[in-house]
Amino acid sequence: MNAGNRSSAIAALAIVLGFGLVLLGLPKLVLWIGDYSPVLAAVVGTVGIMSFFIVLWLRARHQRRRDSSK
Repeated sequence: MNAGNRSSAIAALAIVLGFGLVLLGLPKLVLWIGDYSPVLAAVVGTVGIMSFFIVLWLRARHQRRRDSSK
């Protein structure tokens, strides 16, 4: 395992664990917000789920730019 693979593995682990923790608390947060505004709760839930994919997309863009500049 070289340094590039190791840093990618550590980044992937951090992303998965971080969002795993966020997604564990998301239902409780959405239910709490839903007591005040169901529409806001839907928005928070949608952003919470989509944030995982947005972070992965941004990381892929960054890596593509970094690899093309070498």
